[in-house]
Amino acid sequence: MMPDLGRYATEVLSAYAGSLALLILVVVVSIWQARRVQRRLNSVEERRGKST
Repeated sequence: MMPDLGRYATEVLSAYAGSLALLILVVVVSIWQARRVQRRLNSVEERRGKST
C-alpha cells in the first residue's frame, strides 16, 4: 500500500513525520492548557462561590 517514492523517499517520509509530530504537539499543548485553565477556573469559583 506504500507508494514508490523513489529518490525522494527520505524527504517525503521525514515531512510526514514532522507533520505528525507537530500535530501531536498541538494536541498535547491544547489539552495541557485546557486542564490548566480548568484548574484556575475552579479555584476562582471556589473563592467567589458559584453564582448559578
